[in-house]
Amino acid sequence: MLRTEERQRLARERREEREKQHAAKETQILEKERKAKLQYEKQLEERQRKLKEMKQKEEQRRAAVEEKRKQKIEEEKERYEAVLHRTLERSQRLETRQKRWSWGGSVTPDSESKTASKRSPSIANLKQAEAAVSKRLSSSAALLNASDRTRRSQLSPLDSSVISRLLAPTQASLARSKSAATLSAD
Repeated sequence: MLRTEERQRLARERREEREKQHAAKETQILEKERKAKLQYEKQLEERQRKLKEMKQKEEQRRAAVEEKRKQKIEEEKERYEAVLHRTLERSQRLETRQKRWSWGGSVTPDSESKTASKRSPSIANLKQAEAAVSKRLSSSAALLNASDRTRRSQLSPLDSSVISRLLAPTQASLARSKSAATLSAD
């Protein structure tokens, strides 16, 4: 009987020991699963944080590029305006200088007729001289326009308008041509 009780006690102890080991293994497995889940969540949060940082950096980079582009456009616009302003000032200075030194002064219909009546005996000669000068001017302007058209097609609209303005004959140059024609007609 003692042996039977001893056997039962030993069997019970072994069973309890196995249950303890089994419970310990389950606890370890649950702990590993919990740690793995925490690790996964931490990695997921880290990825999301990195993605968010990358998006912010990309947005900042895009904003900087856009700002730089706008600034460059503004600088180019200011530069073109300054060039246009200087060109207009130069052409106005040249016109006033040429008016000062031209024989006919400013070209107006009244001054033309008075000058023509003083210098030539007939108005018909003056009209013929004016027609010849204007014909020469228009043919030379047509030649200039034809050769420059190809070059101007490659320029921006602002540049081509400045060049057209510079190539157009001024009133002073037309007055000199007319007065030269009048003198040669005389």
